[in-house]
Amino acid sequence: MDLKFARTELDAKPKKADLSKIEASVEKEGNVILYFDRENSHKDLLELQDYFEEKGKSFYMSEVKFSLSDNEYMYQVHIIN
Repeated sequence: MDLKFARTELDAKPKKADLSKIEASVEKEGNVILYFDRENSHKDLLELQDYFEEKGKSFYMSEVKFSLSDNEYMYQVHIIN
């Protein structure tokens, strides 16, 4: 599973998301909100959902559009302990 965080600038490349760091953040914080880039496949995000739900976490995902263009969106993910 190769995930990318949402880019902070339109012309920047997205940074890679490390599953172990995401999991450590969830364990430390309890509840996290993460933003993933549109380059991620929906299938990979569903695998992330399955991973955290198997660990007993609640997982909510939605698309967030930040422009009128259909290509300008990101995925917002809430992982709740």
